[in-house]
Order: sequence, then C-alpha cells, then structure tokens
Amino acid sequence: MEKVISHVDFTTKAAQNDKSFLLLYKTGNEQSQCAFKNLEEAGSGTKTTAIFAADVAEVRDIHTNYGISSVPSLLIFEKGKFVNVVKGCQENTYYKALLDNAIYQPSANVEGKPSKRVTVYSTPTCSWCNTLKSWLQKNHVHYADIDISADERAAQELVKRSGQQGVPQTDINGEIVVGFDQNRLKNLLGLQ
Repeated sequence: MEKVISHVDFTTKAAQNDKSFLLLYKTGNEQSQCAFKNLEEAGSGTKTTAIFAADVAEVRDIHTNYGISSVPSLLIFEKGKFVNVVKGCQENTYYKALLDNAIYQPSANVEGKPSKRVTVYSTPTCSWCNTLKSWLQKNHVHYADIDISADERAAQELVKRSGQQGVPQTDINGEIVVGFDQNRLKNLLGLQ
C-alpha cells in the first residue's frame, strides 16, 4: 500500500493503472486502523493491483473532491475514474475478493440505497451458489464471493458462526442466511 500526499499525487499515480484503490483513513481511529490492517493483509503479495492510502488528517484535498464525509472509506477507480466506495472496516477476505475482482459491483449507490455488507460463501461446483450469485447481481447487490474450498480458514470460521457446513451461505451485515432463501434474503437486503 502506497501513501499519497495530495489529490494531484494520487491522480497522477492512479492514471497509470486500469484499476486503483484509495483508502481514506484517520490515524488513531479504531475503524480506520482495522480497515488499514485488513486491506494491507489482503493486498500483500498483490503486484498487479494499485492500492493507495491517505490520512485525512494530513491530506485534506482528496475526500472533498469525491464527497466523502466519513472514514474509513475505500474508493475504487477504473482508468482513473471514481466508480464506487466501500465504507467502514471490512474483513480481509472481503478486501481480498474485491482486489481479485471476485465481487460483482454495479455503479456507486444504485438508486441511492445504502450499501449492505454482503459476503457469499460458496464452492465452484455448487449450482445453488451460482443461482444465488446470479440473483444478487440481478438485484444490483454488491457482494464478496469467498470460495471455501480454497480457503480452509474461512470454511472453519463459517462453521463456527452458522453451525452449518453446506453452501451457499450468505452473511448480510453479520446475519447468516443458509441456502437460497429468497424471502429472508429480500427481507435482510430490503428488496421488494
């Protein structure tokens, strides 16, 4: 993760990449420290992704350019253009999926709906998992996709949280939905 010192510094560096991420944080803020640490862990070993960071207490001209009023906020840019923001501290598995393009992401704030933190735990051979992910995309829901067949630690954490080994399982702001229960998903996501 590379620190930037101004909006001009960031835009110059971001323009050199197809996709860039910028974490706006504040030193001494617990949520910011959490986001910084988890994003740094997720980005370790990633050489193809441009990840930048700016402390809003030191760099005061970035957040105003993008209308960001709270930290931590992870700004996402494609070809230098601001396309989305992820607010708050997320788990490093979420950030890893985001960096690896394993998250479906429509444009920022579709219909002004507040974003929910959604993580789908799945395996590549699970047909219900693919059905669930297609349904989420159709409904413009941002989500991280964690392949538990490739991440043993995530699989163990999931069993501890839900008591279930089967997939798909969906974490919506900390609440687990086992299987493809459309009514419960709609309710938790605030869909009609």
